[in-house]
Amino acid sequence: MSNTVEKKIVIFDDDEDILSICAYILEEQGWEVHTFTDCNNIVEKVSGIRPSVILMDNWIPDAGGIVATQTLKQNEELKNIPVVYFSANSDIQLLADHAGAETYLAKPFDLDELEKVINEVLEKA
Repeated sequence: MSNTVEKKIVIFDDDEDILSICAYILEEQGWEVHTFTDCNNIVEKVSGIRPSVILMDNWIPDAGGIVATQTLKQNEELKNIPVVYFSANSDIQLLADHAGAETYLAKPFDLDELEKVINEVLEKA
């Protein structure tokens, strides 16, 4: 048994293909991955898991990624969990800033970028 800290990540995306690819890659690297296809009851979802990092899609039903991220950032217990905002929108940096996310990842992204941005955000946290 290793005594490394359990690394948990939550991914919000309504695209099942993206969820399964990201989950596969991250599980290979020792993450415990939790995926959701909507952001309803987001405080309850995130509170129940207490992840180290959250990946948030812009077009997540129902409220959308900006509202979902803002909801987390307004919650005292959850606001310090870093959020990586991802979207195919060309204004992704503006969207991420507006949402209050720590960083962003443009879609389509390659898996090296995914790993890099997660590691960077964890180092800062």
